[in-house]
Amino acid sequence: MKRKIIVFVCLLLAAALTGTGTAGYLAFLRPADNPPAAACAPASTSDTRPIVVAAGASMTRGTLGADWVGALRTDPQHRGHQFVNAGINGNTTADLLERIDADIVACRPAAVTLLIGTNDVRDGLPLEQYRENLRAIVERVKTRTTARIALMSLPPLGEDLDAPINHTLSGYNAVIEEIAADTGVNYLPLHERMTEVLRQVAAPGPEYSFSFVGALAAATRHYLFGQSWDQVARNGGIRLLVDHIHLSDRGGAIVADLTSTWLSSLPRDRR
Repeated sequence: MKRKIIVFVCLLLAAALTGTGTAGYLAFLRPADNPPAAACAPASTSDTRPIVVAAGASMTRGTLGADWVGALRTDPQHRGHQFVNAGINGNTTADLLERIDADIVACRPAAVTLLIGTNDVRDGLPLEQYRENLRAIVERVKTRTTARIALMSLPPLGEDLDAPINHTLSGYNAVIEEIAADTGVNYLPLHERMTEVLRQVAAPGPEYSFSFVGALAAATRHYLFGQSWDQVARNGGIRLLVDHIHLSDRGGAIVADLTSTWLSSLPRDRR
């Protein structure tokens, strides 16, 4: 009997590890749908629709949290576009700057969205260095493509808007708005829209508290137990973020709506 119990426990542990490994792969390692390497290679000529490149980090990649790029891809309103997902988990402005030619310029895009900086905030990158990196990104896209460009402000970290990290983040968002104005590109007020939603509830949300374990738990609930990203967020006592960084379905819908409205406003030769 004792041996049977040991075998049973070992089987349970093996199943749990396999399930956790599957969730981890789907959330952290799985390639984004329609990445630049597949969509923008020289041989990829069958799809002649104008290309929209969504460039950024994990919030753009959409494998941990809502896939707002995928939502736009399946939106009948935008079936005239090809959406390329150039989001890479963990990327900073310095990382994106290094891959602009391969992941944006090579696509010859008609439009580019940039949502980048959350990891710079988390890493404590000095504001002046963030400003320099972001300006270089925008200028390089402007000079090497004919794309219309939209810079998005960064979502809150955690849902306590008065937490110290969100006071810090406000400085980075001021830089984003400044650079959009200086370079003549469009500014999409993502942070402002999310803040409006969060302030509708009198009590502040939980303060920022991200961990890899928490992110893996969120991925496990979604990929193994079939919970929507909104359900995962609610289970954690939050609304727009599933793990204090990445987007719930509701949070992703805000990004998709802002982007959709922007794309619809572009001149017809950019659609």
